[in-house]
Amino acid sequence: MAIRVDWRSSCSLTGTVLKWFSVALVAPLTLALVDGDSPGPFLVAIVVSLVLATGLERLTDDRKIGQREAFLMVALTWLGVALVGAIPFFVAGDGVFSRPVNAVFESTSGVTTTGATVIEDFAVHSRAIMLWRAILQWLGGLGILIVAIGLFSHLLVGGAQLMETETQTRDVHRLRPRIGETARLIWWLYVGLTVLTTLALYLLHLVGFAPDMDLYNAVAHALTSISTAGFSPQPDSIGAFSPAVQWTLIPVMIVGATNFILLYYVVQGEYRRPLESAEFRFYVSILASIGVIVAVLLVLDPHLVPGLEATIRHSLFNVVSMVTTTGYASTNFDLWSPGAKHMLFLCMFTGGMAGSTTCSIKSLRWLVILKAFRRNLFVAIHPNAVRPLRLDDSVVDEETVGDIFAYVMLAIVIFFLLTVVIVADSARVGDPVNEFDALGASASIFLNIGPAFGVAGPFDNYAVFSPFTRTVMIVMMWIGRIEIIPVLVLLTPEFWKS
Repeated sequence: MAIRVDWRSSCSLTGTVLKWFSVALVAPLTLALVDGDSPGPFLVAIVVSLVLATGLERLTDDRKIGQREAFLMVALTWLGVALVGAIPFFVAGDGVFSRPVNAVFESTSGVTTTGATVIEDFAVHSRAIMLWRAILQWLGGLGILIVAIGLFSHLLVGGAQLMETETQTRDVHRLRPRIGETARLIWWLYVGLTVLTTLALYLLHLVGFAPDMDLYNAVAHALTSISTAGFSPQPDSIGAFSPAVQWTLIPVMIVGATNFILLYYVVQGEYRRPLESAEFRFYVSILASIGVIVAVLLVLDPHLVPGLEATIRHSLFNVVSMVTTTGYASTNFDLWSPGAKHMLFLCMFTGGMAGSTTCSIKSLRWLVILKAFRRNLFVAIHPNAVRPLRLDDSVVDEETVGDIFAYVMLAIVIFFLLTVVIVADSARVGDPVNEFDALGASASIFLNIGPAFGVAGPFDNYAVFSPFTRTVMIVMMWIGRIEIIPVLVLLTPEFWKS
C-alpha cells in the first residue's frame, strides 16, 4: 500500500524552519567575537543548518500540509532543531560537552524548555555558549512555533493546525481572520514581554537592588523566564541573586504560563478577560493554595527558620517555578522537609494554561477532569439527569473529555515506565538512586520541568545518570514537549498507509 502522507512537504517545511533557525546563532556568534572566544562552534552550526535546510527544502516545490503532515512536521522540527542546536556545545567541547550525548541532552533540554542540565562546572563554559542555552529555550518556548506559523500562513488551515498541535487551543482564529496575522501578534507580544523583563531586571541592577544582575544576566534570565524554561548561567540558579530579583521573576513566570491569547486581550485593554476565564482562575488558585501550604510546612519545619519574608518568598517562588514548569530555584529545596518536597513533586504534574509556553499536563486538562468528576458524582445521585460539561460559556463535547482522560492516563503510564528505566539502569551501573529521587527525575524530564530531588536536585545535574539513561531522557523530553500524540501517531501503520 502506498504511503498516504506527503512526507516531502513535511520535511521541506522543516527545512525552512531550520534555515531561519540559523539566524538565532548570530547573537552568540557576535558575543563570542566580542569576548575573544572562538566563533567556530557557531559558524559550524550555521553552515550545517543551512546545508541541511537547503537539502530538505529541495525535496518538493509543491508543499501541501494537512493534519498528518502537520503532525510529522512538528515532530521533525523539534527533533531537527534539537540536533542542530547541539552542534555549538559539541564543537566547543568544553567540560561534559566533549561527549555527544551530553551536547544533545543539553540542546534537547533547551529547545523543549525542560531546563535539566548536565553541566558540572559552569565556569569552564564561555558566555556565548551559556547565551546559546538561553536562546534555545526562548525559541523553544514559543519562537519556533510562531515562526513556523508565520512562514506557512499561506497554507490556510495548515497554520491553524500547527498552532493547535502545539498549544492544544482551538480559538486562535478569533484574534485575526488570518492565522499569519495572529502569529505575528503573538510573536511581538512574546518579544515585548521579553524586552520588558530584561529592562526590569537590569533596572534592579542600576538602582542597586541586584548588584550581580548585569546586562548579560538580565538578557539570559529574561529569555529563560518568559519562556518558562529555567536555564540560568549561574550554578545556583536564581538563588545567586537578591530577593528583589526573585520577587520580580515570580509574576514573569506566571505571565509566561498564561494563555497568550488572554494576554493579547489584556494588551488590547480588555483587562477583565482573564478573570472571565475559568481556566485562569483555576490556574491562579492552584498557585495560591499550594504556595500557602508549602509556606506553612516551611514554618513548621524546626530545622529551617529563614524568617517570614524569606519563607513566603521561597515557598511562592519555587511553587510558581514548578507549576509553570520553569525550573528555576531560589534555594536548595532538596533540604526542605519531606512534606514540602512532596508538594513540589505534586506541582510538577500541574502545568500552566493551554496556549502558553508551559509544559506538563496543563491546568485546562485538570479543570476538565475535575468538572467531569463532579458531574459523575451528581449523575450517580440523579441517574436520569442530563448534565453537559461546561467550560466558561461553552459545552465541552464528550469526545474531548474522553481524549483528556486518555492523555492524562497515558502521560502517567509513560512517567512510571521512565521511572522504572531510571531505577533499573542506575542499579545496573552500580550507582542506584532511591525511588523518590527516580520519581522526581522522571517527572521532571518527561513533563519538562528541569530540577528534581536528590542527585538531580536544583543545584545538581543529570550527568550522574548513565549514557543510556540520558539517551532515554532525550527521547522523553522530545515526546513530552510535543505532547505525546504527534509522536505516537507516527508509530502507527494507519498514519502512513490508511
